[in-house]
Amino acid sequence: MTQSVIALTPEMPDPKTLLAGLYAGGPDIEVRSVSDGAVIQLCSPGGRPLLSVEVPTFVQVPGEARRLLGDDIDIPDGPLWWTQVHASAAVPEAAKLAGSFAGRLVTVLGGAVWPRRPVITDVVPFGEVPETAPDTGSPAVDVVTDKTVVAIQERPIIPLSNALAHALRTAATSGRTLQVITPPAARLTLPMRAALSGVPSRWVVRDEQGRCYDGLSGAELHWRGGTFAPSSSAPRIVEGISSGTDSGDRQLILSLRTKHPATEELMLGGALETAWRHLTGAAPAGWSTAEPVNLPWSKLQLTSLARSRAPQPTTLTVVGRPDHPALATLRVSRTTAGVEEDCTFALGYGPDEHPSLDAVPALAEELAARHGLISLLVSLRKARRDLTVPPTQEEPPIPVSFTLGADAVGSAPAGFHPTRLGAALHYPLGDGTDPAAWVALRRLTGAFRETHTQGTQGL
Repeated sequence: MTQSVIALTPEMPDPKTLLAGLYAGGPDIEVRSVSDGAVIQLCSPGGRPLLSVEVPTFVQVPGEARRLLGDDIDIPDGPLWWTQVHASAAVPEAAKLAGSFAGRLVTVLGGAVWPRRPVITDVVPFGEVPETAPDTGSPAVDVVTDKTVVAIQERPIIPLSNALAHALRTAATSGRTLQVITPPAARLTLPMRAALSGVPSRWVVRDEQGRCYDGLSGAELHWRGGTFAPSSSAPRIVEGISSGTDSGDRQLILSLRTKHPATEELMLGGALETAWRHLTGAAPAGWSTAEPVNLPWSKLQLTSLARSRAPQPTTLTVVGRPDHPALATLRVSRTTAGVEEDCTFALGYGPDEHPSLDAVPALAEELAARHGLISLLVSLRKARRDLTVPPTQEEPPIPVSFTLGADAVGSAPAGFHPTRLGAALHYPLGDGTDPAAWVALRRLTGAFRETHTQGTQGL
């Protein structure tokens, strides 16, 4: 099990300070760089990893540390440097060594260590490192098999960190899948949930009785053949998995797709920013390729990144201000039709707050007129205001409305009565409380597919 320690400092850890931290293991340690220089490892004289230190990240987005670490940190809510250290669980002294490394950074630079603990700066001697200590080449990975990359995470909130994003890429390029193991009290961020939503990638929850089950479905899992999988095609749901209680919290979810001509003048992120302004009154606060989200919101910068990666797709995480939970994942793809943006945008509401459903028609009209709208599905679900995902069987979202852009107007099926919003067709489906809205949505999308097929055959 990889154990994480994070140093949060107001100043950048310069090479001299990092070197002082690295000597927390004494003079016999070895230092090497992996992951194309993004990670520094402290190794035993035999070359087995003790610590993996990620390159410090300058987090300029307010509220990110508390969103991912909780309120148990004593730091001002402003820009900070985030230095994450991963200690090998195969070496008993490694966790204390990670604490000493982080302690040396905050002693010199100020700040705080997470998890909260007394700051130590002692040299930590270590004994003989077993030959079985894993050397996976990725700081968050604990086990690698022919089928699976396994990361064991012991923390309250599991984000799509740089280390886990690297593990996900490593798994994909080697034909493996990523499976993340957590205790029952852990919760995922929405980007981490999205990363694990495709079977056989999994969120594996291991409880106090040693049972393992899928954190999203509750299906019982067993380790066999080098991966966690159900015992049969009809898996058993583990007894005692809670469906959760209705606290009154709600999440408003927008599934938004847009298409643009691939021109030099194209600026991405405009549709998402428009949705953010309509529903929160402000633009997004920040964006990044992983969590913590560290960069201030900039359509210019994210467009430049996506263009540099084309024709490969780019997936981003976008967050809002800390006073109103709002988070989105944005995938930019180059297709034969142009450039497409596929976005899932979630907003959290407490029992005394009301989702901004009245703002949806005006939003849909503007998206169709100015941002190349393909489709917009708005739904409402009973789920946590803070947008984290617990290992419970949550109810699915219930559709509220479905909007189609100008390209679909000519193929609109008969028998339905949409509202015309400029260039868009808007289909109200309910208020987000009646599951029968799913039936109406399936009828509507089925009719569109049939109409489109008939039109194609007539060409």
